[in-house]
Amino acid sequence: MCLGIPMKVVSKKGDKAEVRSDKTARQIGIGLLKDIRVGDYVIVHAGFAIEKVDEKRAKETLDIIKEISL
Repeated sequence: MCLGIPMKVVSKKGDKAEVRSDKTARQIGIGLLKDIRVGDYVIVHAGFAIEKVDEKRAKETLDIIKEISL
């Protein structure tokens, strides 16, 4: 099973971005998507943004992941 994690874009440069979710921060590739901006939420899988999602969906998904992790 593959799991993509919603993360918020906090900075970007070219086809790379720094994203965060709770206490986790990482550098990812954003070249697969167009029009990604700082403040957007993206689904991250294997080091790449694979889908842009709205903030509500991202937060709902993160809440579900937290419940499963307990």
